Amino acid sequence: MSFVCSSPCSSGWSLGTSPLWPVVRSHVAGLCLVVGGVNSAALGEDGPVVDAGWRKQTINDRSPFEAAGVADFNGDGLLDVFCGDAWYQAPKWTWHQVREVAKGTNPHYYEDFADSPLDVNGDGRTDIVTCAYFSRKVAWVEQPSDPTKPWTEHLIDNPGSMETAYLLDLYGDGKPVFFPNVGNRVGFYELIASKPAVEWKYRELSPAGAGHGMGHGDINGDGRIDLIVPKGWYEQPAGRDGEWQFHPEWDLGAASIEILGHDFDGDGDTDIAWGNGHNFGLFWSKQSVDAQGKRVWTQESIDDSFSQVHVLHLTDFDGDGTKEFLTGKRIYAHASEPGATDAPCLHHYRFDRGASKWVKTVIYRGEPAPAAPANPEQRDAMVDFRRGSAGTGLQMVIRDLDQDGDEDIVAPGKSGLYWFENLRLNKAAGG
Repeated sequence: MSFVCSSPCSSGWSLGTSPLWPVVRSHVAGLCLVVGGVNSAALGEDGPVVDAGWRKQTINDRSPFEAAGVADFNGDGLLDVFCGDAWYQAPKWTWHQVREVAKGTNPHYYEDFADSPLDVNGDGRTDIVTCAYFSRKVAWVEQPSDPTKPWTEHLIDNPGSMETAYLLDLYGDGKPVFFPNVGNRVGFYELIASKPAVEWKYRELSPAGAGHGMGHGDINGDGRIDLIVPKGWYEQPAGRDGEWQFHPEWDLGAASIEILGHDFDGDGDTDIAWGNGHNFGLFWSKQSVDAQGKRVWTQESIDDSFSQVHVLHLTDFDGDGTKEFLTGKRIYAHASEPGATDAPCLHHYRFDRGASKWVKTVIYRGEPAPAAPANPEQRDAMVDFRRGSAGTGLQMVIRDLDQDGDEDIVAPGKSGLYWFENLRLNKAAGG
């Protein structure tokens, strides 16, 4: 492991309020331990640790859905949360169920693998673009004039089984494409018309790089966003209709979503960071060139202390102008995997360019599930883990949810839906 932990421990916190379900309020006796020379946030007797710079709040601790999106759905100027079958109205997180979401063929999952907000039909109301693994569908869910009434789903395509998807301003024109992680295909959907009828166009690339995981970044420094996949990267052509050349420069295995492309060490070229989505391991590869000017990738471990590192997000939490990334443990990505019943967690990592090392901050660490059934088929995150446990799900949203000037975290998962409020600019926290 090549990180140091910078997590001060909280002296206490309380869960937020959910309008429909009782909330258990916990007090954490924060303490820090040193394990193998590395500072690590540890569990208090009464529950999980939350870093002093964050406040964990419950939106719905009985929500089983792993995707979420943030937007102002009712036009009142406040940011709401969409997750699974419902949206939650700020500021009290009032629950509005607006659609039915079926369980998958595997009943441990629901057919909601992405909830991406976008005004698809140009009517001024934010809709949801979604995808599903078992039904293999990409669809958009239309918001009606009254957002509390049932929303209507419209099928876009059935490209194959998808882990998840996200919206990406691929061309830098403010018109995002929908980029799904289809296991045996690589491509994206462009919204080419909203009126008089909605029309999507699928751009399919070579399947050579297809696999578990996807991301983006300007790999070759030409100013255009390239697409990153487990077996290499696709170079965006100069012309929109040009051919995307595939470069098979690595093999990352079952990688995270996203695979991050960013200049972490500040040397002027783009590196990549990713997690092992279904095992232990968080890694980065530093880009350099050899004597012949050929790209060379040097892989190093960042952290191997937790498993199911399925979601990564790049952002600037502390407002210093340098981006860190957020990740954590996806609770029961598969209930049978290594470390599946270990303690859930959320961490952020920044690269200390002066010291050339990764600095880890433990935002949250929950409790393990030692009493989970030995048979993975009998496991249930809502039962096996302590109520209020937070994980990463298939998506996380990084957004200034309370609009106070700093980035917050919305974390959905099989064990509930939570908001981690960044207290950096919160006056009540002394920020």
